[in-house]
Order: sequence, then structure tokens, then C-alpha cells
Amino acid sequence: MKAFSFERARTPAEAAAAVAQRPEARFIAGGTNLLDLMKLQVEAPTHLVDVNPLGLDRIEAAEGGGLRIGALVRNADLASDARVRKDYAVLSRALLAGASGQLRNRATTAGNLLQRTRCPYFYDTAQACNKRQPGSGCSAIGGVTRSLALIGTSKACIASHPSDMAVAMRVLDAQVETVRPDGQMRRIPIADFHKLPGDTPHVEHTLAHGELITSVLLPPPLGGVQTYRKVRDRASYAFALVSVAAIVPRDGATRVAFGGVAPKPWRVEAAEAQLSLDVHGFFGRAFAGATPEHDNAFKLKLAERLLADVLHPAKA
Repeated sequence: MKAFSFERARTPAEAAAAVAQRPEARFIAGGTNLLDLMKLQVEAPTHLVDVNPLGLDRIEAAEGGGLRIGALVRNADLASDARVRKDYAVLSRALLAGASGQLRNRATTAGNLLQRTRCPYFYDTAQACNKRQPGSGCSAIGGVTRSLALIGTSKACIASHPSDMAVAMRVLDAQVETVRPDGQMRRIPIADFHKLPGDTPHVEHTLAHGELITSVLLPPPLGGVQTYRKVRDRASYAFALVSVAAIVPRDGATRVAFGGVAPKPWRVEAAEAQLSLDVHGFFGRAFAGATPEHDNAFKLKLAERLLADVLHPAKA
């Protein structure tokens, strides 16, 4: 690990300004992803700004009947919150499917949204990776691709997004609230928060450098049956090969988002109306344009079967 300087911020605006002033500065909270990346020299920030003292660790009722989740709320606390378990069960289940108990005790809401891919070629600094070193190439294409993405990819990158929580946030239509270095606030729909790789796979989200997530806003409860199912290579402490977050409300169209298959949580709202008629037809629209590699093509059939399995008891 390379040397770096360190400071503790006193306010969100101060933290944002401190990071904005240095191109190689980063925020740090739980550190469950960033510290690993620093040890491997995948990332080498020269300055860290600790945001833990900022008081962004509360879950509060929001105007209109939703919930506002502070950026520093730990994953374990969010999963166990009585309001989340009752009204946003898909989120609680997704969080409990991720990582391990020890990591959930440290990992934060904002950090979970911002965690970087677990593509093995990204972590191996001897391999070409456009996400780690723009313009170097993508060793994953034509390589070992079992865990990687098959839709929303590009010729520059086929890495998959690792978060379980983000998939649940996507199906809930959450919004990400931030403060910019100039003190201005903004609210970003979760659908627009993560970016597809295109020609710039190192640009993973819509945040500006120094822009700090302060909270995530959940809409009023949807009710109905909420489910999160995850298929992985072992029963715990493993990232999704395929996951499905589904909400079957009492009224309205079923919502579905997938994890493990794309560079961001994958949801195609335009196809959801077809779910009540034909799961196979919905799947064909939701995964139109998929370009699987030689050893992750199985994910297409796995995702369709997992979706059918999730929806069958929900609609019974």
C-alpha cells in the first residue's frame, strides 16, 4: 500500500470540498472495498477524507411516506430495521444475501452503491483492464467469464456490477441524494446513477469528483409480495451469478431487476407489462441484445428459470 494523507471532515460540504481539491483524493467510511483495492494497488489515492463523523447514519421518515437512509447507515442496521423489513422486504433480503455478517457490520449504504466490480481481471494488475487503466484493453473478453456480464456490455468492458443492495434499490426506484463541492444538493434517480461502460468503463456513475452521497430516498411503500433470490457458486460470502429482485404489488405491474448479469442493476421497465402474460416473452425483451461469452451463456437460462421460480409463488 502506498503512503497517503488523511483527514476527518466535519460537515458534508467540507468533505466534498476536501476531495474536490485533490484529483487523487477519496472518501472513506467502512473501507470494505477501498482498502482491498489500495492493498492491491488497483487504487492508490494520495489523500483520504473520513466521512464517519458526519452523522449520516440515521434512517428517518421522509415527506410523502417514504424513508430517507443516511449514507453511513451500516448494511446490517439497514437490513434489520423494522420499517425496512415490513415495507421494503426486498431491500432487507438483498442486504442479508450479500457479503458476510462481519462485512455487513461495517459496509455503508453509500459504499455499497459505489463498490467496484469483482472482475478478476480488474483486480489483477498484470492484466489489461480498461476500467483500471483506460485504453489498455480488456483481458476478460475471451478469458474466464463465468462471473461476468452478458448484457449492457461493450467492446471495452464486460465486468458485472457486484452489489445486491443496488438491485433492490433499482426495483424500488430509489433516489440518491448528494452534496456537491460547492454545497449544492441534488437528487439522482437510481436508474440514472450507474453508467454502462461504452468506451469509458472507468466512469462507473454520474457523480462528479468530490460529490458526496448523503442519503438514499425510498418512495412510499408499494406493498405486495417482495422477493430477492440469489444464485451463487457457494451458499454464502459469494457474489451473484444471477440474482432477481421482484415486487408483485397488490395493484399495478410487477417489477423485476436482475443482478450479476450487467455492469449495473438490470431493469427494463418497458417489458414489465408483459410479465402478467408471458414470462418467456418478457425475458426475451428484457435481455434483447445480450452478448454472452463462451462460459457465461448459461446465465441466460438461469436468469429466466430463477425469475419464473420467484414469480410463481408470488402470484399464487
